[in-house]
Amino acid sequence: MRVMPVLTALILAAFAAYGLAWYRGVVEGDFAVLLFVAVVVTGVYWLAERWVFLPQRRRAAQQAADAARARREELARQGIEQVDTSFEETERQRHLVQPWWLDWTAGLFPVILMVFLLRSFVFEPFKIPSGSMIPTLLVGDLILVNKYTYGLKLPVVDARLTKGNPVQRGDVVVFRYPPKPSLDYIKRVVGVPGDEVAYINKKLTVNGQPVPQTVVSDFFDEPRMRYFKQFEEDAGVKKHRIIIDDSRPPFVAGVEEFKFKENCVYSVEGVTCKVPEGHYFMMGDNRDDSMDSRYWGFVPDTNVVGKAFFVWMNFGDFKRIGSFD
Repeated sequence: MRVMPVLTALILAAFAAYGLAWYRGVVEGDFAVLLFVAVVVTGVYWLAERWVFLPQRRRAAQQAADAARARREELARQGIEQVDTSFEETERQRHLVQPWWLDWTAGLFPVILMVFLLRSFVFEPFKIPSGSMIPTLLVGDLILVNKYTYGLKLPVVDARLTKGNPVQRGDVVVFRYPPKPSLDYIKRVVGVPGDEVAYINKKLTVNGQPVPQTVVSDFFDEPRMRYFKQFEEDAGVKKHRIIIDDSRPPFVAGVEEFKFKENCVYSVEGVTCKVPEGHYFMMGDNRDDSMDSRYWGFVPDTNVVGKAFFVWMNFGDFKRIGSFD
């Protein structure tokens, strides 16, 4: 038993060190892996508490209570009747108290397990860090991502458990950024496997058909104090809005090397890509201020995390709360 407090302190210190190194950019953290390890570690402690440590404490408590009772009976035989009868119960409770190293492990297991299951199979929260999805999503929006729409996956290993619904054009999707899978990105699907997607002179076409656009009132970007042209686009099941910056050129500058890059043709007017099987072409709704598939390539189906569907909080604007397309 004496080794357990030291071992637990070392384990908690390792978790803290990993979190600090992740925060400072020394290591590329993976929250799913960290949460899974936390479930395993606390689960082992929980089982040990249930089958080993708690029975030990109960036996020790019973022995202490028996010793206190024997002491009281011995005093009674000696004619001493006024004895503190609460001592027996105090001794029993003292031995039943869960030590700190179990309170911080086994005691947290049910909560960590619940978070792990909800995050892995139901909903996962994300925060919008950039303006690439303006006007649909703004910086600071806290969103929920549906983890089961596209089929359930085993956490960490990403093995698919259920088929689910297919990813559709127009869906807003959270996915692991292909060049650096430890990062989560959010974009809109504009091309599914087999599609030929072209973005030429800031006009989107899919399989040779222009995506319908309707001019709506200009969008005012408060942080930049600028107006941008805004359009309602019908690229999928539901219509959504995009913004265009006329001051930006149409060509794609700074294209990276990526898998299946040979499927794309770049020109001064834009880019045309043939989406390979098992992949998707993603774009931001802020078309001229979004690093997306035009720059770093296609998103494999295995990288898809889930479908974004709801803003549950924006501390700067409560009116943002609600569903979105």
